[in-house]
Amino acid sequence: MGLSGRRAALGSAVLDRFQHPAQVIVGGFGLAVLVGAGLLALPVATESGESAGPLTALFTATSAVCVTGLVVVDTGEHWSVFGEVVILLLIQAGGLGIMTLATLFAVLVSGKLGLRARLLAQAETKTLHGAGMRRVVRNVVLFSLVSEVIVAVVLSLRFAFGYGEPVGRAVYMGVFHAVSAFNNAGFGLWPDSLSRFVADPWVCLPVAAAVIVGGLGFPVVFELARSWRRPRRWSVLTRITLGTTAALLLVGTVVLASAERDNPHTLGPLSDSAKLLAGFFAAVMARTAGFNSIDISQMRPESWLFTDILMFIGGGSAGTAGGIKVTTFGLLAFVMWAELRGEDRVNVGHRRLAGPVQRQALTIALMGVGLVAVCTLVLLSMVPHSLDRVLFEVVSAFGTVGLSTGITGQLPDAGQVVIALLMFIGRIGPLTLFSALALRERTRRYELPEERPIVG
Repeated sequence: MGLSGRRAALGSAVLDRFQHPAQVIVGGFGLAVLVGAGLLALPVATESGESAGPLTALFTATSAVCVTGLVVVDTGEHWSVFGEVVILLLIQAGGLGIMTLATLFAVLVSGKLGLRARLLAQAETKTLHGAGMRRVVRNVVLFSLVSEVIVAVVLSLRFAFGYGEPVGRAVYMGVFHAVSAFNNAGFGLWPDSLSRFVADPWVCLPVAAAVIVGGLGFPVVFELARSWRRPRRWSVLTRITLGTTAALLLVGTVVLASAERDNPHTLGPLSDSAKLLAGFFAAVMARTAGFNSIDISQMRPESWLFTDILMFIGGGSAGTAGGIKVTTFGLLAFVMWAELRGEDRVNVGHRRLAGPVQRQALTIALMGVGLVAVCTLVLLSMVPHSLDRVLFEVVSAFGTVGLSTGITGQLPDAGQVVIALLMFIGRIGPLTLFSALALRERTRRYELPEERPIVG
């Protein structure tokens, strides 16, 4: 066999291997978790010089790789600088891995389309060939690093000149929180997260901006960079992502600021401007970031429930955010609106949504609801905490958010295992499920007789 024949055989083998994207995603993230857990289990990773224990190391590594932020020990006090750097690298690997894998599998899915659809997609994205894919991955990495550097510079300057931190310490804290924010991880170096900066816009706004940009998703960000002056040319993905994100941020800010405005344990003591800032920050962080500038455990039940909704929806597709994604939520809203109007087609702007896309969105949403319900029931049988606190914890883990009412560290070992598995499933689940559904799409060559059962 000649050189060209061997290359062709190798390429065929690689393509055959990538026929099962779930194996690649689960294997890659699982390996990263195990390596991270092994490093965090070393005595050098803790401040005390004693091993953190396998379960604590595994839980923390899972939370970092899945960019969640739920912890069973205080990050800044329990882990040494070595341990914190390991966590930071796991967050970076998890965030970049999510975006690049999402982009790669988008191309893999497009390869299963018909010739006409593939040509249209290639003309639109210019990323369906080898050189284009290398450019996309390079741009993902550069965009992530540049965004993190900008936020890190702002935070470092604020910590150094606004709070008198030594330059080295200020830079370290700025870099750590910038990486954690852009990747929607929510790991912080203070026991109260960012509560001490609740009224400081120079800390809260850069962190919130990093969370929003990282959570929009790479395809949306770069489409905006190319054609931000021509909104009529925006794809359905960009339209839904931006519209739904803006609506959720606005509604979230109003609802949370209103519900907590006179709560003496959260927003009550703050000025009006600080209340607005804290309400906006809380709405942004519920989009899967995990930082908090107010005490989550002291929030009112109605605020917990609304935060549950925001956490479950999550952020944009092919970004660092979790949840079922705003795209899924927005698509289902358009489907429902079309049904209420009695229309047999679902249109978004000047585009018609394909039937398979609607079914995929419904499947992801319902499977998310089922997973949250089952895990909530399991945890309720293990712990003495109330339903609203347990549900909050479960939704936070599924949406890879990291917000907590304070019960994570109180969970028994079995409960921590459940939460760790839920974080892992919540991180890889939507991407794996979407890839599997799209790649299994096939055309039936016959139609069965139609019947309309009673619905409702």
